[in-house]
Amino acid sequence: MTISEHPSLRDPAYLVDPRARTLWRIVPLVFGVPIFLALIIVAVFVEPARIPTGIAALVVGAVTAFYATVVPAWRYRFHRWEVTGTVIYSQAGWFTRTRVIIPISRVQVIDTAAGPFEQLLGLARVKVTTASSAGTVHIAGLDAALARQIASDLTVRIENRGDDAT
Repeated sequence: MTISEHPSLRDPAYLVDPRARTLWRIVPLVFGVPIFLALIIVAVFVEPARIPTGIAALVVGAVTAFYATVVPAWRYRFHRWEVTGTVIYSQAGWFTRTRVIIPISRVQVIDTAAGPFEQLLGLARVKVTTASSAGTVHIAGLDAALARQIASDLTVRIENRGDDAT
């Protein structure tokens, strides 16, 4: 591997599944819409609170709209991952970006997880951990079958390694 091919000098090769954008829209809507509606109801039925709750409703509505429209598209541009023959590499974040590269030789634990909304969309997360507290790669927004395949492939590589990664 030449210097220019080193993962830290380039973005990881793969974007997350496009359905991750839908997942990233659902969460702010699940929380923002009920709060927005509650504020509207209070503004309509409680005369003394009409102005402050009306303003609060506008703020909550604007923030919810921003997090349900702009943020998912922005996050999707930057959430990437890659598993090479030697490293696991992820990049995440929409405002602050984080890149984590873990040598496969240091991997100790591989987890997959899927919350209710992820299951609904057929998505999952992979978490790869080393003995170091800073050595964890999180890859969210993967197709569930792909997440299982990545975990399975990494597990086979680790088993074939024959050491304890410490």
